[in-house]
Amino acid sequence: MALSARSIAFAALDVLYRARYYRKQHNYGAPAMTRLKKIALATSLAGAAALAGVAQIYAADAPIEIDADTFECITEMTPVRGFYVDNLLGDIAATLAVANSETGGTWPTGSVVQLVPTEVMVKQPAGTSPQTNDWEFFELDVSSGESEIVTRGFTDVVNRFGGNCLDCHVKAEPQWDMICETGHGCDPIPLSREMIVGIQQGDPRCNRPE
Repeated sequence: MALSARSIAFAALDVLYRARYYRKQHNYGAPAMTRLKKIALATSLAGAAALAGVAQIYAADAPIEIDADTFECITEMTPVRGFYVDNLLGDIAATLAVANSETGGTWPTGSVVQLVPTEVMVKQPAGTSPQTNDWEFFELDVSSGESEIVTRGFTDVVNRFGGNCLDCHVKAEPQWDMICETGHGCDPIPLSREMIVGIQQGDPRCNRPE
């Protein structure tokens, strides 16, 4: 059975205590005490290392912190076949590798996908939301020239037209990781390519005066 870091630390303290006790009771010399101290020190270091490792694991799995300032002009993101992508962790190359793959794949953590300025998908760390493949959905209001998060979540986000985001994206074939494009299995949207481009270029957050 694996020991916790706390248990290891207590064990180290116990070794030190016993070493001091035995030295007094049996008049052990310094060399023996030194060996016991080394054992205790090694045990303490092992406990600290284990604790640090646990902290790193939890940090790696922590959800990405997102607020309204996270989202800016849609056309400043990287275009891919009519929609836009980014990566909040800076790994845009990994995001583009999946976005441009002919066979699909799992999008990396931090990926951002937008078709229109008011709707966003963000890939959270693995295990965050198995039902949505870890995608978090956002509905924005950008009418003021700045982003305002109207609603966000995983399974229950509804856009301004009354559509549930997951209900649409879950129809994508598994290899596309819930990304809807022509031929991916999702229902078609009632917007022409020209209409979508017009909506994208009309994002009021773009070209704002400083």
